[in-house]
Amino acid sequence: MIGASIYDILVSHPHPTLRALCVGRHEFVAEHIGRYFGKLGLVTECVVGVDSAVDAARHAAPDVILCEYELLTSFPLAAWENDEHLSRTAVIGISLSRRPNELLPLNVNGVAGFLYLPTLDEEDARRVVHAAAMSARAHYQQSLPTTFASMRAERDLSAR
Repeated sequence: MIGASIYDILVSHPHPTLRALCVGRHEFVAEHIGRYFGKLGLVTECVVGVDSAVDAARHAAPDVILCEYELLTSFPLAAWENDEHLSRTAVIGISLSRRPNELLPLNVNGVAGFLYLPTLDEEDARRVVHAAAMSARAHYQQSLPTTFASMRAERDLSAR
């Protein structure tokens, strides 16, 4: 893969199963989003409203949030933004009615992407969801600091 971009490498390898929290204003919409992305291999949990999303995230620990676009733009998200897990999880707005060229710039703050479901290609959807989830993990997961001294000590112990 010489010359391939890091993005292409990340999104083209076999993907792990992701957990998606599907959020809508109504049960029908949340379940519709869940069924669509479930067919793409994601494990989905469907909830209605922002408060339910906060509660569900505490026990489901989603890798990505697939949220009805109209919910993102018409309801206060303060509870969501202040939640320890939800505030660090990639959010993708899913629209059933608003086309990508109709999105307002003020509506994209803090959202990893938007998908227009009626014309969405399944492979493109899979690629966007996995890239958003991986980006959020890489950005927010903390790792323990490693020093050369600790690496040398581990090497010395394993040589014995």
